[in-house]
Amino acid sequence: MGLFVQDILDILEQIAPASLAESWDNTGLLVGDPDAPVQSLLIALDPVLSLFHEAASREANVIITHHPALFHPLHSLRTDQPVGSFIAQALRNNIHVIGCHTNLDSTIGGVSDVLAQGMQLQDITPLVAEKTTASTGCGLGRIGNCTDSMPPSRCIELLRKACNPPWLLEAGPRPAQVNRIAVCGGSCSEFAETAKKARADLFITAEVKHSIARWAEEAGFWIIDGGHFATEHLIVDPFRQRLQQKLVQRNLKTKVYAARQQPPLILVGE
Repeated sequence: MGLFVQDILDILEQIAPASLAESWDNTGLLVGDPDAPVQSLLIALDPVLSLFHEAASREANVIITHHPALFHPLHSLRTDQPVGSFIAQALRNNIHVIGCHTNLDSTIGGVSDVLAQGMQLQDITPLVAEKTTASTGCGLGRIGNCTDSMPPSRCIELLRKACNPPWLLEAGPRPAQVNRIAVCGGSCSEFAETAKKARADLFITAEVKHSIARWAEEAGFWIIDGGHFATEHLIVDPFRQRLQQKLVQRNLKTKVYAARQQPPLILVGE
């Protein structure tokens, strides 16, 4: 039995339904043909040109990225610019490109669930719950209780282990002990007040805005900015494993690989 791009889209609908994507998002098959046969798949966080070399080495003709290769509307397709060059390379190499973005953020077992599990939380629920009845347990961010009350230093230790961030930033005062933590992988600082109202002692996210950091100081609320890449990249291998398992259940030997990517932001050297 053959495997086609549409079959991958159907499987992804089971893992991260398109209905969970935010209205402004762009997910699904972005470049390619749903009727094309699949050789193997490559999972990545970011759609960058280096993926094509890795795809070739893995004989992968399907690339699934968390951040969409096509996000903002295009008024021109210039192959001397990053987005146009990526699309041109995909077409030139007959690579089919799929985006799985905020639907993978919101789904059960998605980005923030993996981050919450890395922080060893229990009684985990969505921070901003999906409103449809059919999506119980889904939503952006997660909040949960610590197994035991722990000092801030232990929170930082767990976060470093879970994400391996190249750097950490913090805003607001550290509490004496942490009992409840909210997380939202990626750029979610707008949920800081929601996290505080939900009785979190700490909110972990990325790309914290200046105004939010000042608010945290004034509100006496501890926020850690773990970096966009670090707080989301941890989904890549669990996502790969879930997709591989779905294929195994269909008695298919098609391989799913995780791309080797590094954070684009690093500390400035001396």
